[in-house]
Amino acid sequence: MTVEADREAVQAPTTGQQSLATSAARNLATTSKSVPQTQETSSRWLLRMLPWVDVRGGTYRVNRRLSYAVGDGRVTFVQTGGRVSVIPAELGELPALRGFADEAVLGELAGRCEQVDVAQGAVLATAGEAKDRVFLLAHGRVDKVGTGAYGGETVLEVQADGAYFGEQCLTDPEAAWEGTYRATTACTVLVLSRSDVENLAARARSLGAHLETVAALPRQRTNTYGEAAVDLSAGHVGESRIPHTYVDYEASPREYELSVAQTVLKIHSRVADLYNDPMNQTEQQLRLTLEALRERQEHELVNNPEFGLLSNCDYGQRLQPHDGVPSPDDMDELLSRRRGNKFFLAHPRAIAAFGRECNKRGLTLDPVDVGGHRIPAWRGVPIYPCGKIPVSDARTTSILCMRTGEDDQGVIGLRQSGIPDEIEPSLSVRFMGIDEQALISYLVTAYYSAAVLVPDALGVLENVEVGRWR
Repeated sequence: MTVEADREAVQAPTTGQQSLATSAARNLATTSKSVPQTQETSSRWLLRMLPWVDVRGGTYRVNRRLSYAVGDGRVTFVQTGGRVSVIPAELGELPALRGFADEAVLGELAGRCEQVDVAQGAVLATAGEAKDRVFLLAHGRVDKVGTGAYGGETVLEVQADGAYFGEQCLTDPEAAWEGTYRATTACTVLVLSRSDVENLAARARSLGAHLETVAALPRQRTNTYGEAAVDLSAGHVGESRIPHTYVDYEASPREYELSVAQTVLKIHSRVADLYNDPMNQTEQQLRLTLEALRERQEHELVNNPEFGLLSNCDYGQRLQPHDGVPSPDDMDELLSRRRGNKFFLAHPRAIAAFGRECNKRGLTLDPVDVGGHRIPAWRGVPIYPCGKIPVSDARTTSILCMRTGEDDQGVIGLRQSGIPDEIEPSLSVRFMGIDEQALISYLVTAYYSAAVLVPDALGVLENVEVGRWR
């Protein structure tokens, strides 16, 4: 063998392992690890920014001044294929039929409602003409159009799904349309003529007597909010007679009972005893459970049909966007409906859609600092994201705007602190024992609710389109 061959043999790499592999070395090493992570956690701005009021006895009663505004709800419909019908009991939402309880007569009235499909741009009623029918808007959007101060056409009111108009004709044969009602989208309406109601009232004396009673009721003096007016005198001189007055209250104020969210957390005693270094298994299990509980709590505060903000917004405080998308004009209108606006609450996609509209106009959302976070704001009012606000299949959602605080007659959160085994206000973790399978059980409970103290504390911009990009 030559010298060159020997040198090459020495320099040739060996095929065997020459050092300890990392896979084996890890058996002797201490692994650094994170606490368990969850994707469910969100910012939960509503829970953080809502003022919380302690409730004694699990119930919060909202006392208000007596209001004479009745029958201002929305009508609910049933759809079977292309056929739409009104639920008979829902006709009680009409002021003239409020309190009328004859189900048979209401059912016959509902059967006399004629379904009409209206094309976009069609006129349903013209200003100045006599009212001779009631319109129940099952689907679509209708604008009430009038003449502005300078002679131009102006939109006085926007009606959407569930609204009604023309109901004054049931008790006042001389009533006339105050504005022109025009369909801005394709609409489905149910029409109930006054002649049909009169014919039925001639046969059903219960209906005739009810309408006569409603028509004979004296009109109560109210303020612009429908509350019983307080008689005052101002600007008088000398010995003028000063009016006497008093402030009446609602006889049956609404009461909010605390809702509950609960679960039973189970941990095997062997896991709790042996696998606690470096992290306590019970603590981590409880932490993740509480995260899910708080997420559910915020979801209920937004969507619960009894006390959720979307369901409890007064119908007079619900607005419709003028062009479908959330424009700066719509946000200004939402702001103008109440004093002391504290914040908006919107789905992140709605915030993005509003940002696109601002970009088209060359406007910017100037952020504000909230606890070290830069939050987009409109007119200085922060817009907090909330993924709990639903987005429909049609890519529409809602934007909420609210005044908060008990002293400011706003929206408040309700809870009861001091409950047994409490770890946070109104949240408890109670030991339930160990069963025959060595499972340790903990009852995790949260009590909460929300209340809108006066109707104008909360407003909603409904049916906002978030999928338009042009």
